[in-house]
Amino acid sequence: MPFTLATWNINSVRLREAQVTRLLGEETPDILCLQEIKSPVDKMPLEAFRALGYTHVVARGQKGYNGVAILSKLPLEDAGDRDYAALGHARHVAARLENGVVIHNFYVPAGGDIPDREQNIKFGQKLDFLTEMRDVFAEEKPQKSILVGDLNIAPREDDVWDHKKLLKIVSHTPVEVNHLTDVMEAGGWADVTRQDIPSGKLYSWWSYRSPDWDAADKGRRLDHIWATGDIRASAHSSRILRATRGWEQPSDHVPVFATFDL
Repeated sequence: MPFTLATWNINSVRLREAQVTRLLGEETPDILCLQEIKSPVDKMPLEAFRALGYTHVVARGQKGYNGVAILSKLPLEDAGDRDYAALGHARHVAARLENGVVIHNFYVPAGGDIPDREQNIKFGQKLDFLTEMRDVFAEEKPQKSILVGDLNIAPREDDVWDHKKLLKIVSHTPVEVNHLTDVMEAGGWADVTRQDIPSGKLYSWWSYRSPDWDAADKGRRLDHIWATGDIRASAHSSRILRATRGWEQPSDHVPVFATFDL
């Protein structure tokens, strides 16, 4: 049975309950992974999601900050979490489907504005978070797994609106890209989105600071869907739902989709 999965940094699930229910109602993914829910789990609008058929939830919440959740029509079980870089943040949760596929949902730290760990503690935390991801995957050698989330890095030149102008901007610096590449290689991960859409500009985030985000189109691809090598061939139909950035009171991120025949 194929299933469709989406990942979306919602930037407050309570504030944007209507946007989530609209997406679930119109697009009907089997699984929706959310980041930056900014809510304890017991304060999430779960009844609204259950009413649409998303009766299975695995989540880690935090008041006002961070938080990750997996909403599913398909049965799944909690597969744990890890406090990467010992930040005490709710930035990772995993769930296991009945077919054995494990889904990891990540919200990697943004890293602040200065790409120097000596001048900016947040940038150091981001690099440490990625380093621990690399080390965990190198040790665990994940199989039959999917990794999704706001990884806060646009790795390729065509993942940003202007490669040269963004080389010293956090999210596209060479040191961040190298760290993300190390994570991918350690876990044997494949970039499903770029496997399906191998060339061309592709974005999933547009800043709130842009007065006309659509016309300016100064985006970055910060949101990702990966798969381990043993299931990468089962992935297809990747797409990014740009239209949600134009919805009322939008998140600055948009959902990324992929379908898996597993």
